[in-house]
Amino acid sequence: MLIAHWRIVALFFIHALAIGAVQTRIADLQVLNGLSEAQLGLVLMGQPLGGLPMFLVSSAIIERIGPRKVILYFLPVVVITSALAGILLHPVALFGLLALNGVGFSLTNIAINVEADRVEAASGARIMNMCHGIWSVGFLVTALFGAAMRGLDVSPALHLGAMAPFLILALLLIALPMASLPARPHEGEGRMRRIALPTAATLALVAFGLGAGLTEGASRAWAIIYLRDSFSVAPWVQSMALPALVGAMAICRLGADRVLDRFGPVGTARVLSAIAITGLVLVIVAQDAVVGLFAFVLIGIGICVLYPLMLSTAARLGDRPASQNVAAVTMVFQLVNLGAPALIGVVAQGFGVRMAFAMLIPLLALTFVMSGRLRTKD
Repeated sequence: MLIAHWRIVALFFIHALAIGAVQTRIADLQVLNGLSEAQLGLVLMGQPLGGLPMFLVSSAIIERIGPRKVILYFLPVVVITSALAGILLHPVALFGLLALNGVGFSLTNIAINVEADRVEAASGARIMNMCHGIWSVGFLVTALFGAAMRGLDVSPALHLGAMAPFLILALLLIALPMASLPARPHEGEGRMRRIALPTAATLALVAFGLGAGLTEGASRAWAIIYLRDSFSVAPWVQSMALPALVGAMAICRLGADRVLDRFGPVGTARVLSAIAITGLVLVIVAQDAVVGLFAFVLIGIGICVLYPLMLSTAARLGDRPASQNVAAVTMVFQLVNLGAPALIGVVAQGFGVRMAFAMLIPLLALTFVMSGRLRTKD
């Protein structure tokens, strides 16, 4: 079982490297494609638009061929589309590549979380937050590497293209020898539904996790642009916004399981959501880059385990297969997220990036209110 733990943790790390690489160059791709903030927001809709249909059928795919094959088949799609984003410099091409990237992301995102839940069920040990902590470490590594590439004036084409073969080789080394683990037992119908529709319980969990998920996504996409537009600092300083965010998330996630065992998920979630709101307030009022970077540290601490808690609680509901509940939660989240990039882009262009971040505060307040939904039978 120790080998199974190691392999799923390694897959989260590789997944983060694959997903995060292109996000470190969004500001450069915006310039290279000649996009305004509003146009960029529309182009960024490609990823959720591509991923949304996959959530409807992802559970059936995962239950039929297993999480391992889904990861092996679709994570290379993420890697290759990211590499091509730096080469095919046209807004329509970027939109299409992000849509394909979203297909690979949605399927592999559910698959690695379902596999982590199966490892938890088989071993009896809580590892979901540690896996997401390692994911954040991977994102931190790729964010720091992206900052270095921007500081050295390396083009997105060379940066993203050079990473592709190494990521695919690492994926094959880790995933090919993986053993198949049984799914978590559930109390639902024996017949597997082809489409993972949301239930009242999963919708309540989405209401809890939505603020954290949107804040994380908005921070990844717009943090560098926020530093660039708000303060006169060097490109490498602008790029440190991502490491500030994901570094804080990684450190806190790695120790989160012990905190959750001691204080429980409900109380922990309420404290963390309050910290995230404080960070967003600082983003709005910051007058220098140091305060702005510290704000993203607070945001990273505040949202560190909120999204993993949503997924873990969905997998533990026990009313139907874990893959269906995880898929339903992520599908609804992605549906809401579909219009978020465009909305943030329009607000950023009309009122500034600070006001775009201010829109997220009510959603994190909803997270605070809905934290009680994290209570489950186990």
